[in-house]
Amino acid sequence: MNEDISDIKPLLEIEDSSFTIFIIVVFIFASIALFLLYIFIKSLWLKRSKNRKKIAFKELENIDWSNTKEASYKISKLGKELMGEDRRIAEIYEQTLSVLERYKYKKESPQVDDETLKQYNLLVHVIHESL
Repeated sequence: MNEDISDIKPLLEIEDSSFTIFIIVVFIFASIALFLLYIFIKSLWLKRSKNRKKIAFKELENIDWSNTKEASYKISKLGKELMGEDRRIAEIYEQTLSVLERYKYKKESPQVDDETLKQYNLLVHVIHESL
């Protein structure tokens, strides 16, 4: 019984690529999940920045002109936040800044004149159109 059986062949190694396929499938699903997560976070970020702009616009609309120095600084700050990439707003903002210069950097600032109010209202109107 110690004779070798010649009909039985030795075990053959079968190539198994299931691990490679598994890694590829996991990579594809992870890529899709990361892409969807990116889109979700981007949409949340855009909503958040829109809300920030709306809050800043409300503050800009409700400027108290009783203290002209403080109002001019506040308009400068809020205008910069709301400017964005619109060239028209940037030009009007720069014009408004030049008009507001006479109220800044002084101990006592004069009362607001009509030219300043017109420029301020123009800035508010243009920013409102862009939102």
